[in-house]
Amino acid sequence: MSDARLPKVRGFNRTVSQIVGALDDHYLGRDRPLGEARLLFEIGKSGADVRDLRARLALDSGYLSRLLRSLERQGLVAAPATARDRRVRRAKLTRSGVAELRELNRRSDQLAQSILDPLSEAQRARLVGAMAEVERLLAAATATIDAEDVSSPDAQYCLGEYYRELAARFETGFDPAQSLPMEAGELAPPRGAFLVMRLAGKPVGCGAFKELAEGAAYLKRMWIAAPARGLGLGRRLLDALEARARAGGYRLARLETNRALTEAQSLYRRCGYREIAPFNDEPYAHHWFEKALG
Repeated sequence: MSDARLPKVRGFNRTVSQIVGALDDHYLGRDRPLGEARLLFEIGKSGADVRDLRARLALDSGYLSRLLRSLERQGLVAAPATARDRRVRRAKLTRSGVAELRELNRRSDQLAQSILDPLSEAQRARLVGAMAEVERLLAAATATIDAEDVSSPDAQYCLGEYYRELAARFETGFDPAQSLPMEAGELAPPRGAFLVMRLAGKPVGCGAFKELAEGAAYLKRMWIAAPARGLGLGRRLLDALEARARAGGYRLARLETNRALTEAQSLYRRCGYREIAPFNDEPYAHHWFEKALG
């Protein structure tokens, strides 16, 4: 990012924080700051596991505990250990907490209306559209990519969604048992890896690579959830796979794809992959690609 853009980002941050009242210890005119109010919003009427809140809000565990204790002292939240696992705490709103959340929602609507009221209809449409775009781009900026065991719950969730999508899109359907396998042992660092991408703590993508006999990294199982597409996450995931492969000593990346996955083909070509002759007998493949990692 060029230096000329940094003041614009910082100016935007200052404007938003002032308009929404982030600087006020009495957010929306209530007796608590924004952090505590936001936590009430996130817990909601259905409650939430404390560890999920920590991941969703990207909060330090100590700071989250202090926020919860404050809300508990106010009689708004209870966070006992769960019956199924005493190590897991689940935060729930008390009756007073539900009433407070209702009031916060009412005042939040008033604040949003006060922002829209001075504008013309055309300006309101522009503002709301711009807000939606900013929200999506900020979400993309905060996406995380982690290497983990392919047997982890999030990894298995991603693979399950990936298989379901392929079954729906391929002309012949898709059966993982008929596709070339990627055994868990082949995906262990440094010769292989399985990556999971998350947005706000939730898995939205995956990708993997293992070693080919020719000494190339064989990229496989790349998937981004439909709601998260259009944010450049596929390219970030591909970049992360290539970086790990390069760090593992690979100087070549290879992959294949089905003709139905036109978006994937376009991504690979944009990222420097060239189409080559088939290098394996993957039954669901129609196009094979290669890229020097250099």
